[in-house]
Amino acid sequence: MTAQKGRDLLLKVDSTGAGVFATVAGLRARKLSFTSGTVDVTDADSPGRWRELIEGAGIRRASISGSGLFRDAAADETVRGIFFGGLLRTWQVAIPDFGIVQGAFQLTALDYAGTHDGEVTYDIALESAGALTFTAV
Repeated sequence: MTAQKGRDLLLKVDSTGAGVFATVAGLRARKLSFTSGTVDVTDADSPGRWRELIEGAGIRRASISGSGLFRDAAADETVRGIFFGGLLRTWQVAIPDFGIVQGAFQLTALDYAGTHDGEVTYDIALESAGALTFTAV
C-alpha cells in the first residue's frame, strides 16, 4: 500500500437520519482512534503469576477528533445543532485505500477559537455510541 493524502481522510455525517451523508466542511486535520478495555482475571494460580485476560471481554470504543474552519453557515449550523441537541447521529470516516468506518457517535466537544488577524477555527470530538461497521474499499 502506498502513502495516502491526509486530506482524503473524510468525516461525514447523516444529519437527518435519512441515510444521506455530507462531508463536514473545512476540516484540516482528522483523527480516528480505536481502543479496547481489558478484563483481568489474574489470580494466585495464574501460571508464573503472569497477567491473564479474557479474550474479547473488554469494552471497545472509537473516538473521532477534527479541527479546521467552517466554510459555510450550513456546515456550522449542522454541527452546532447536533451538539446543542445532544443528538446521536450516524457518522462515517472514509479512510483512503482502506475503507469506511460507520456508526452512531455523540458529538462531545465543540470548540471555537480565533486570533485578531486570522480566521475562526473549530475543534470537534466524537465518541462512539454503539456498534460500528467497517466496509473495505
